[in-house]
Amino acid sequence: MMESRRDGTQTKRRSRGKANLETTLRKAWYHLRLSVRHPTRVPTWDAIVLTASSPHQAHLYHWHLNRAKRIGRIAPSTLTLAVPDPHGHRIGSGAATLHALLALAQHYYTLNSPVEITTSSNSISTETYVGLKDGVPSLAFVELLAKKHILLLHAGGDSKRVPWANPMGKIFLPLPYLASDDQDGPVPLLFDHILAIASCARQAFKNEGGLLTMTGDVLPCFDASLLVLPEDASCIVTVPHTLDIASNHGVVVASKSVLSDENFAISLVENLLQKPSLKELVDHQAILDDGRTLLDTGIIAVRGKAWVDLVRLAYSSQPMISELLESKKEMSLYEDLVAAWVPGKHKWLQTRPLGEELVSKLGKQSMFSYCAYDLLFLHFGTSNEVLDHLNETGSRLVGRRHLSSIPATTVSDIAASAIILSTQIASGVSIGEDSMVYDSCISCGVQIGSQCIVVGVHLPAADSLVAEDSSKFCLPDRHCLWEVPLIGYIEKVIVYCGLHDNPKNSFQKDGTFCGKPWNKVLGDLGLQDTDLWSSEGTQEKCLWNAKIFPILPYSGMLKMATWLMGLGNPEDESLESHWRRSSRISLEELHKLIDFSSMCLSSSKHQADIAAGIVTACLNFGLLGRNVSQLFEEVLQNEGGGRDMCREFLSLSPNLQAQNSQTLPKSRAYQVHVDLLRACNDEKKALELENEIWAAVAEETASAVRYGFKENLFESSSQSSKEGQWADSLNGHPDHSFCSRIVKVELPVRVDFVGGWSDTPPWSLERSGCVLNMAITLEGSLPIGTVIETTKTTGISITDDSGHHIHIEELSSIAPPFDNSDLFRLVKSALLVTNVISGKIPLCTGLRIRTWANVPRGSGLGTSSILAAAVVKGLLQITGEDESNENVARLVLVLEQLMGTGGGWQDQIGGLYPGIKCTSSFPGIPLRLQVISLLPSPQMIVELQQRLLVVFTGQVRLAHQVLHKVVARYLRRDNLLASSIKRLAELAKIGREALMNCDIDELGDVMMEAWRLHQELDPYCSNELVDRLFTFSDRYCRGYKLIGAGGGGFALLLARNAESAKELRRTLAEDSSFDVKVYDWDIFLQS
Repeated sequence: MMESRRDGTQTKRRSRGKANLETTLRKAWYHLRLSVRHPTRVPTWDAIVLTASSPHQAHLYHWHLNRAKRIGRIAPSTLTLAVPDPHGHRIGSGAATLHALLALAQHYYTLNSPVEITTSSNSISTETYVGLKDGVPSLAFVELLAKKHILLLHAGGDSKRVPWANPMGKIFLPLPYLASDDQDGPVPLLFDHILAIASCARQAFKNEGGLLTMTGDVLPCFDASLLVLPEDASCIVTVPHTLDIASNHGVVVASKSVLSDENFAISLVENLLQKPSLKELVDHQAILDDGRTLLDTGIIAVRGKAWVDLVRLAYSSQPMISELLESKKEMSLYEDLVAAWVPGKHKWLQTRPLGEELVSKLGKQSMFSYCAYDLLFLHFGTSNEVLDHLNETGSRLVGRRHLSSIPATTVSDIAASAIILSTQIASGVSIGEDSMVYDSCISCGVQIGSQCIVVGVHLPAADSLVAEDSSKFCLPDRHCLWEVPLIGYIEKVIVYCGLHDNPKNSFQKDGTFCGKPWNKVLGDLGLQDTDLWSSEGTQEKCLWNAKIFPILPYSGMLKMATWLMGLGNPEDESLESHWRRSSRISLEELHKLIDFSSMCLSSSKHQADIAAGIVTACLNFGLLGRNVSQLFEEVLQNEGGGRDMCREFLSLSPNLQAQNSQTLPKSRAYQVHVDLLRACNDEKKALELENEIWAAVAEETASAVRYGFKENLFESSSQSSKEGQWADSLNGHPDHSFCSRIVKVELPVRVDFVGGWSDTPPWSLERSGCVLNMAITLEGSLPIGTVIETTKTTGISITDDSGHHIHIEELSSIAPPFDNSDLFRLVKSALLVTNVISGKIPLCTGLRIRTWANVPRGSGLGTSSILAAAVVKGLLQITGEDESNENVARLVLVLEQLMGTGGGWQDQIGGLYPGIKCTSSFPGIPLRLQVISLLPSPQMIVELQQRLLVVFTGQVRLAHQVLHKVVARYLRRDNLLASSIKRLAELAKIGREALMNCDIDELGDVMMEAWRLHQELDPYCSNELVDRLFTFSDRYCRGYKLIGAGGGGFALLLARNAESAKELRRTLAEDSSFDVKVYDWDIFLQS
């Protein structure tokens, strides 16, 4: 709807809080992982481009982009590119945008040349050839770029106010939000979180090409999956914010009429202000009714005609960039380039460098503001802001110990609130509260104060610093310390400053060094300003250009750092003299000399060494509770010795199970061995050993389900005399005690609301599980059943509902492993697990078994397991054995391992027990199941049956194809998988309470989260048709999910109310694009 900016919109803005950081990031990360693992289903970016300030920095960024691909942050199909400013000269973010797009077009040309592009009437050019003239691809090839979805991240700044992040690039600073979700994975970076948020925004471009630009020092936390972009326009994302914050950033003045809903407002941009004063805000009517203003978040999206115009401009931008280089001027993205889309800025823009050309090429299209009411704007503009976001804003999300080697609390003093990331710490170290130490090695005797930041340093032990002076190195409170390798130097340079120092602040005004005014620093050290700054030149004197950091042997630099920070002996004139004689460097000079290649190699080796240490501890002392497969990947990043280290680990692997035979599952030991073989490039042996993994899982399941069962499971001889008599009768020696018996077992199917996977071995053998499911009839009948009868003829006859038939005369031929193509392996396995073949009770000379399942194959309704339960129950009945539901459920669990399909206990529980059940499992020998039948009110049953649609999607998938992938990830101790399954079990209990409280809406919320988690476990559990079905149904539904493991089969659609259910059923029937069937169903309430 259209409404005034001055009324209802403001009320909503005031009433809405900021986005929940944890919820927003978790959703974004889930979407990112899904898009990387299955980009054809969840579209991702065609290209991700980073701007850099120099070719050397671009090399570092290229390393980071490759890392991101390796660890699953960027899809393999996505093209990545780091583009430096030409010749390393600054041209501004606007010109850098054009330069990056042109470089991307050149890169596509290099990858695809020679190609011919067929153009349409709406294309950029009618040329059909591709050429490269003066390094520029033809317009026809640039047209290809206009069809691409591009994420452009501006990361080429010099990070003056976060100087310790300058070497790595501010966008790559460590940000360990959600790090504990994947404790063995790499430390999350700001870049990774930006990728996660941006992945959700990809949907807004649909199938059209477009550009999304973001800045590298802001994490805009909002649900970008809701982003709506106007067609043929540019759009800047804004958020209402207080005037004090806005005065340090860009402000957008939007029109008074908006298109809005509860989450956002879209309005035409009338003006753009940069770091405005209060008077400017008032004069330009930029203050909203609630006293805030629209803050520019740095996110700009361009699509349609506006995107085509921008690509055209980039194509012709080389002369513009050359002009900027010659004039030594810059073109800003946020001031100049975007102003071309705002008519109110055209007059001002035409006075700027190349402003007239910008207006001419881009000015035909408009810019809109997308105001995200609940966006949380996290700016990483200063060192203090970084610590604030770690220790205040997102403190609950921070992993404070990650991939580090840390001594015991009795031999070190490390504050609980300190953040230790990718760091080795020796005993005797002290680290104060709220400090962050990253990618470092801290030796004995070092003291680090509170609220400090230490990055990339390798501090030696106190007694090795200087032979004649073994005093401890101490970093005072609120200080930053980092090391930088320089081109042409052997030693790394040690650099330091105060947490609140602003290197841009003038020496004459409020500039500081190590937290003290410059005058005091110089006075205490006995120095003059001319010792730091040249008297020549017009450049303002500040920390950024102060030549204060000496280049000396390492111990000398540490001693000098202590003196410069004001901790040394002020009367020691030798230090002052030594400092004056030394070669010194400023932050500005240092930035231009960083040896990025050395940084990459050093960081890779350091992190590989830490990972190797953790693996060594796991193999020597532990129970392999870590994800060593992931750690092996990190070890292999040490190109010099990673592979040799893995071979050393491999020599320990065969003894793992023997060392911990009572506590370490054999399946886990085998999985570690397989992963090590792969790390050593021995794929052949790995494939051979994989069979042992699944055999071990089957053996462990049999042991847990039925104690002693595995010992006699495969025996076909040496039976007791009574067993021999029974076997003989089946093999042609009739027993005169024959009596005719017939048993019929019919069962319902089950639909699961939530909790699946927590019932599956080996999870259920080692951890608790919980599933909420329901037994139902379809089309008024029980769809699964068997008839078993005794016969006077010898052997066993089996017939299924497809007319397939087999007669087995030689019973000894029934033995695992069964071939996957064996149509009768289910019944054969049932004969084994019930010991019918062993002949414990000689009742007859033969058996005739007939089975049926009147549901589509691969339905997801637990058909295979429930049919197995029916056959097992029937065999136990006919032989007079224990046919209790609990015994049958456990036997079916073993049966599925024999069949090779795996599977858990929830399917047979769902079919054997009537009604709605919340079933828990408790690991042990034997595995214990607790089935709690819910007693829902009649009103709840009626409402559930009115609102819940059971729909066959027409898509078929076998559950074991999914199961093998998930089980392998669990055996690797994949942390994301473990937390997802744990959450599914928790949701089962929440869903149970919802049903008992007649809160079916909450059940819908549970189903939605369960469906998200199922996709986390396996992105291929859905497909294009299912996604389209759920998208179509979303407006009618409170929740939906596929039943079972997913991939196809049946779906549950929980409508918002009974009327919505009727409408959804009608529209699905009328829409010919959906080949689905809505089944009539009822809760099966009687046993």
